[in-house]
Amino acid sequence: MIEWGVAHAAFAGEPKCGDSHVVKDFPGGALVAVLDGIGHGAEACRAAETAAVILAERPYESIVSLVKRCHEALRGTRGVVMSVASFNFPQRMMAWCGVGNVEGLLVRSEPLTPPRESLLLRAGVLGHQLPALHSAVVPVTPGDTLIFTTDGIRHNFDSSRQYHVSPQEIADQILTQDSKGTDDSLVLVARYIGTDGRRE
Repeated sequence: MIEWGVAHAAFAGEPKCGDSHVVKDFPGGALVAVLDGIGHGAEACRAAETAAVILAERPYESIVSLVKRCHEALRGTRGVVMSVASFNFPQRMMAWCGVGNVEGLLVRSEPLTPPRESLLLRAGVLGHQLPALHSAVVPVTPGDTLIFTTDGIRHNFDSSRQYHVSPQEIADQILTQDSKGTDDSLVLVARYIGTDGRRE
């Protein structure tokens, strides 16, 4: 129902990457998220992993509820910024929400207007400052490609990029070509391929 790939790199000199991800199926859908622990190193990694466990345990919950759960669990940690999307396969819809600066981009497979949609991010840090939350719901069609990137990736990574290759190839290319090298970096690419597991 979705095919996905992820590529990441720790900040130079750090043994662990403070960016993490979750891709978790549930009946009728899938949860996709990218988390960026504040700063880098072991403490950032610990905060991101704490939130990732919460998301993976209840992927079927509304994303607003999940973000609130993460906020409560992260009190006393460095905190994380996070973007999360929940696919509803029977309805061909995707809800998404972002707190902080994990960018989200939905690239359409069909000639629609607009051909790309960006996630509206709300300022805050889970564990420290929770903004008013709202999830946007958008339709998806087979072949639509969701991309989440942490702030270790250049903002303009989408310029003239081709999306006909596999999600893993896209993730690898973005990490290789658009990493700033000044922080941990992570790219997650998830492509919706239809309710029966095939492009239609």
